[in-house]
Amino acid sequence: MKKHIVSALSMALCLGLTAGSAVTVFADDTKTIDSLKIAFSPYADSDTITTATEPLEDLLKETLLSKGYDVENVDMTVGTSYTAVGQALSAGSADIGFISGGNYVLFSDDCDVLLTALRYAINKDSDDPKDWNDGTIEENTDEMSTYYRSIILAGPSEKGQALLEKVNNGEQLTWDDLNDATWAVMGPTSASGYIYPSLWLNEKYGKGISDLANAVESDSYTTSLARLASGQADVMVSYGHIRTKYAPEWQETFGGTDEMVNQTGVIGVTDKIYNDMIAYSKTSDVMQDEDFRQALGDSFIEIANTDEGKDIISVFSQVGYEWGDDANYDGEREAQELLKSME
Repeated sequence: MKKHIVSALSMALCLGLTAGSAVTVFADDTKTIDSLKIAFSPYADSDTITTATEPLEDLLKETLLSKGYDVENVDMTVGTSYTAVGQALSAGSADIGFISGGNYVLFSDDCDVLLTALRYAINKDSDDPKDWNDGTIEENTDEMSTYYRSIILAGPSEKGQALLEKVNNGEQLTWDDLNDATWAVMGPTSASGYIYPSLWLNEKYGKGISDLANAVESDSYTTSLARLASGQADVMVSYGHIRTKYAPEWQETFGGTDEMVNQTGVIGVTDKIYNDMIAYSKTSDVMQDEDFRQALGDSFIEIANTDEGKDIISVFSQVGYEWGDDANYDGEREAQELLKSME
């Protein structure tokens, strides 16, 4: 009798070990995904983003495999513009995209929010530009934030410095002051690079970026910075933490002749902007699987909580993710409706 009991226990233990290892051993317990296509908006130049995100491929494959999905290929590309990434999501040629809220609203018929990005807040949040020009570069705080602001940043050109001097003296800028300047802007779907600066201009002057005599579209914020440093642009529009990110490179990379804090200053600050996101394509076959969307979202959240993951997403000035909600971008919809009425 004892022998039979021992044999039964041994058999049970063997079966338990087999069952415990089945998820990784037997292929039929793991779903295979041939390809996951990720498109990044041009937050920086293509080479910088490509280099920074290279480790993401293996991290994503490993994390998804632990959740039962074997992704054979992760195809990561940098869009030629913000609009191009929205178009890729709309067409299903990208499964997920790292995009702005403004771009999302434009293409939200064909894509949906997966995750909303988190950023460290900076120590300047006033809507008065003078408060930003205290002789220091903005610094990150320990607090995570779901919003940011866009700023109008004056550069070292004669015109840029004249605008900055008026602001710091407490004088109101006129439309002619701004219209005489050369602006470096992003594409019309960029929240901080076009939409919210247009709303700022509309609130103060009844006009938008499209009304400016000299607005030059840049393919990335780093291109705008180079134009600002060289004097090709007098002002640029950008997310509020641009100097936090690029002040160390101002002279060596962008051609500034002095420290960035001495050559630039804020002449305008917009309303709050809800953070960028990871959106998924509604027309993508891969993203039709709700369980896979859950696993993918969980994977990005987990990766962002690792040191390696934080290094990767820092190229987007992001520090983490939380599950997104389409309703959080209703403010963007209202902003775009106002822009349409201004055209």
